[in-house]
Amino acid sequence: MTTAIIYDQIFLKHNPGPLHPESPERLSAIMNHLTETGLLDRLTSLPARPAEPAELTAVHTADYLRMAEILGSNGGSLDVDTVLSADSWRTAVTAAGSAVAAVAAVTEGGVDGGCFVLSRPPGHHAFADRGSGFCLLNNVAVATRAALGKYGLGRAAIIDWDVHHGNGTQAIFEGDEAVFYVSLHQSPHYPGSGAASDTGRYHNQLNIPLPAGSGDQEYLNAFDKLVIPAIIRHCPDIILVSAGYDGHQADPLSAMNLSAAGFAGMTERVKKLAEEFCGGRLVLLLEGGYHPTATAESIAGTLRAMMGEFQ
Repeated sequence: MTTAIIYDQIFLKHNPGPLHPESPERLSAIMNHLTETGLLDRLTSLPARPAEPAELTAVHTADYLRMAEILGSNGGSLDVDTVLSADSWRTAVTAAGSAVAAVAAVTEGGVDGGCFVLSRPPGHHAFADRGSGFCLLNNVAVATRAALGKYGLGRAAIIDWDVHHGNGTQAIFEGDEAVFYVSLHQSPHYPGSGAASDTGRYHNQLNIPLPAGSGDQEYLNAFDKLVIPAIIRHCPDIILVSAGYDGHQADPLSAMNLSAAGFAGMTERVKKLAEEFCGGRLVLLLEGGYHPTATAESIAGTLRAMMGEFQ
């Protein structure tokens, strides 16, 4: 079984400033940990690539892309939280393109153990016509549209376990019955959306707001009782995960109580779903996670579960 990652040093180039939580150091810590533990040598490394214009316009409006390119090539802000530097545009475009490359790897590239894209900036708060919440381009949306278009798959499921609701992803797909979106998130919390009553135009959304303090048991129970049955009913051809690690008990941007073992447990369940219903087609994309050590350890656990080593 082949489990792959996509990483490139270009992902360190986006720099929103020394005090911003979405810093290059979070990704450096992940790669250092994978190297030091020997896990990196056991994974297949695939090349990053920039997104093609058509892959971006399948999700984002032309006007927004033009504005984002200008700000992300010269420095500026999309909102108070989303600060860009001179390298932000090419970094974000490569993150989005690498998400598509991961879809290609699991559909046509012989990767049968899933592919994790270790990129930044994150994406799930980016709407079709605006960025927000540290996010410039919606990586999981770009990948999903490519899966259903370029790669000819019929149905997709997106599971978002970032501690913040993926409001951009939900808005992009709320009227697309081919895409089932699931979000488990702290509530109340930023961005304030994701009520359980938000089910989408075609009942293609499952929002699971969880109270502060929720940990491994609450998340795994939600998976077993709600997420897994919903994914089975949708019967997707590919599963994509907005894999945020800011629900970890050590993370400074949440009040949740997940551990590295909890993330591995969710990954084990997603992997089994992908193997059973999707021919093993599984893509994970890094979203949040702002405690470098906790995020690195949790991603190592995720990768081991993808490799079938979770116990």
